[in-house]
Amino acid sequence: MDLSQAIDCASALALPFFLDEAALTAERQKNEEALKVLLDTWKNTPAGAEPFGFDLVLGLADRNRGICDLIGADKLRDVSPSCLARKLADADLVHAVAHMQHRPDAEVAAIAGPGLDDLSIAYVDAPVSGMVMGIDIETTDRDPARGYVVNIGLEFMDLAADAKPHDAFAGYCGIPDMYAEKGVPLEFIHHITWDDLKDCAPLRQNPQMQKAILAAMCAYPYMAHNAAFEDSWFMLNIAGYAEARKVGKICIIDSRDICRRVDPEVRTLPRESRPATLENWARRRGTLAVGESEVHLGLDDVELMLRTVQAEFAERNMFR
Repeated sequence: MDLSQAIDCASALALPFFLDEAALTAERQKNEEALKVLLDTWKNTPAGAEPFGFDLVLGLADRNRGICDLIGADKLRDVSPSCLARKLADADLVHAVAHMQHRPDAEVAAIAGPGLDDLSIAYVDAPVSGMVMGIDIETTDRDPARGYVVNIGLEFMDLAADAKPHDAFAGYCGIPDMYAEKGVPLEFIHHITWDDLKDCAPLRQNPQMQKAILAAMCAYPYMAHNAAFEDSWFMLNIAGYAEARKVGKICIIDSRDICRRVDPEVRTLPRESRPATLENWARRRGTLAVGESEVHLGLDDVELMLRTVQAEFAERNMFR
């Protein structure tokens, strides 16, 4: 599919939702192919020169979620996500380190070298400081064009050895009424039930929440574990996020990248033990007791992440 076809797909009128499963699946596949083309074009075009407004992308993602609701979340669980980024760009990782160390990106990039082979050295080359906002979301799917954000937790913390997380926020976001009977997808992971969501507006229908989250992200760098996941979901759920991200108003810090590059134990542990997961990392740093498990609920996981990053930075003498 080329760009013109992708724009035509996104601009088309929504199909009536009485198609059979095969037709719905074909429509989903076409939509997601178009979304991939539109997202790639948007990211690779200079700000102000895009051939379409990002509202076109948000509208197509909204339409695709409706189709996925009819197909059924259980039938899509094993379908590879097409709108979920696997990792942040190298420039994002460099910028995160530079922001925490209050120095130019070019200095960090020079230390990190080609392919960021020495970014682990750059992380510990200068002290870190400043305020960050930790954030975590729970969703009904891996792909942000197929499911919904159902829980958001965020909290702020100074990058300092004795800092405490503060100004916490936790909120639920609704999903379509059809899930009152079907049950909340991925409930077995996040344990969020219909009773938690029944009186809540979906995030895409809650502009006040979107604006508040975006304002906080533009004021402070946000940190998330496997931040490419949050970034992908915010792109397709928060109006104005894509535009702010492109012009450099948003800085993203991936705590999983911190773990992989700063914690020397990661390189000695077997890959199958998943040493860079938040739960396993927290156990190594003593912020999660033996026998305890990650909660998989927004605010709880944010606090665990912030305390674990703090413990890792203290262990490596990275604070001022």
